[in-house]
Amino acid sequence: MARITASVYTSHVPAIGAAMDLGKTHEPYWQPMFAGYDFSRQWLRDNTPDVILMVYNDHATAFSLDVIPTFALGTAAEYQPADEGWGPRPVPRVLGHPELASHIAQSVIQQDFDLTIVNKMDVDHGLTVPLSLMCGEKDPLKDAWPCPVIPLAVNVVQYPVPSGQRCLNLGRAIRKAVETFDQDLKVQIWGTGGMSHQLQGARAGLINKAWDNRFLDLLVENPVGLSQVPHIEYVREAGSEGIELVMWLIARGAMADVDQARPLPRVLHRFYHVPASNTAVGHLILENPA
Repeated sequence: MARITASVYTSHVPAIGAAMDLGKTHEPYWQPMFAGYDFSRQWLRDNTPDVILMVYNDHATAFSLDVIPTFALGTAAEYQPADEGWGPRPVPRVLGHPELASHIAQSVIQQDFDLTIVNKMDVDHGLTVPLSLMCGEKDPLKDAWPCPVIPLAVNVVQYPVPSGQRCLNLGRAIRKAVETFDQDLKVQIWGTGGMSHQLQGARAGLINKAWDNRFLDLLVENPVGLSQVPHIEYVREAGSEGIELVMWLIARGAMADVDQARPLPRVLHRFYHVPASNTAVGHLILENPA
């Protein structure tokens, strides 16, 4: 039986990828932020999963405003880094896991979630920046990511976007799907995006440290209560792009304690830093008890 062993939560700020690609990680502005991932990189080397399920949002690269799937699951064998207007990031291609992805699609749709099945797409910084943060710099010609990745793209760009409750329930459905897969796989689920930030308008540059840290507290201690937070609170308190944080509830809903009589997951690492390109960076690693 496959099982979800841990969940990882991290921002996916595009400037972080640019800083890595341009060799700026040791500059005074960036060094404190990257230092917050030193533990995480070692932890991932010591706890490399067989598959990562990556929850992220596409930024009008694989999907334009002509077609806007709420939840889109990648079932391909590989994914190329997307050209977001300045060329693809110089990182390795992403290998998929079609067998597990197809099983998740079958199981989750039978649990009444209407997924869009994607057999071909490029993946943008929403997916590649978290991999770079957790895995370090990679030469696209010589290196590979440590394991296959299944992309799950969530619409948090064009309203209406899914509710926190819907996202938490999708995580529950994903956990059930993984646990019925007939191979012995260790799976991690990563929730990405956020934290508080606004990219335009009169409040451009908004960062709300108190709200962000309260979100992290509730994500660990009371995810069911957190799932009831309405969209308007995300927008008011965390900025227009803060709504990306609902994707973290998918990863949290996949943890064993949410609807089973299990202890809370262990908090292995927690990190928060501002600013990173006028954005708050949040990061958590949660591990299911054995």
